[in-house]
Amino acid sequence: MRATKHAARQSGRRRSNPRRGLVLGIPVTLVAVGVLACLAFALLRASGSRDAGAAEPAAASVGAAAPSTPPDAAAPGDPAPSTAAPSVSGPATSAAATPSASGSATPSATAAPRPSAPTAPRATAPPPSAGKAADDASGGAPAAASLAGRIKPGADYQGVATSYDAADGNGACSFGPSGDLMIAAMNHTDYETSKACGASVLVRAANGASVTVRIVNECPLPCAPGQLDLSHEAFTKLADLSVGRLPITWTLLSPGTAPAAVSLRYKAGSSQWWCGIQVIGHRNPVASLEVRAGAGWRQLSRTDYNYFLSPDGTGCGGPVRITDIYGERLTVDGIAVEPDVVQPTRVQFARH
Repeated sequence: MRATKHAARQSGRRRSNPRRGLVLGIPVTLVAVGVLACLAFALLRASGSRDAGAAEPAAASVGAAAPSTPPDAAAPGDPAPSTAAPSVSGPATSAAATPSASGSATPSATAAPRPSAPTAPRATAPPPSAGKAADDASGGAPAAASLAGRIKPGADYQGVATSYDAADGNGACSFGPSGDLMIAAMNHTDYETSKACGASVLVRAANGASVTVRIVNECPLPCAPGQLDLSHEAFTKLADLSVGRLPITWTLLSPGTAPAAVSLRYKAGSSQWWCGIQVIGHRNPVASLEVRAGAGWRQLSRTDYNYFLSPDGTGCGGPVRITDIYGERLTVDGIAVEPDVVQPTRVQFARH
């Protein structure tokens, strides 16, 4: 009996084991299926995140490129090409170029001309005086303002008067002795390489006295601009010689009293190969002297001793054309080359 019961129990135990395995296997299977499902979902989600991540950097690059264009990108002074520089890929480049000031993918093509626009002002336009210079070159009468030099008609000059012993009246202008000693020496600066020679000047002092003198000499440095060194005879018309230095005002004149005609003189040693020509007795200061050279005129250079030189003999003995500071021209037919002889002409400058 015991053996039978024992066997029955063993048999029952054997029959109950498969059921338990089945019961235990179902949860395990479900867990496995759940794990697999989770893994699959995770894989699918990871794949989707990778795809989304690939798109996000592009969007980020677009967003990063847009702020690279400054608000004042249209200003001429800003370098426009920098708007396309931050981009790496093709789409980013086009995105960066879109907000450019020019609205095109090549902002440098339109931005470059802007800085050059300010250089367009017509700075090369000739000054107003250029037309006058052209007229002078074409043979028209030169303007008085361009011929007068430092001593201009109608202007008042302030300076000081001193005095010197003029002796016979000769001086640096080489006019020779003079019986009229109402003469003066012009300071070196206003002498202008003898351009002041022969000028008539009205000199006035503060005490109301005045005298008219003719410039025949040069007062060398340290004579200051505006200073006149008067002959003793002329100075005493203004004040006593003991005054020494006298403040004055002086003005250029075109005198009513003048020789009837100007005269010409060839310098000693002149010939057909070299000559120096001097103008004497002119009413107004002489600005230039020209000689005939072929079909035209040649202007001669002036010396500080008041002669116009032709170093190669051009024009010596031929026609001469003289121009005063007012622009009036006198033409003198050829005169003989007679050194150191004063030869009168039949023309004189007009009074102004």
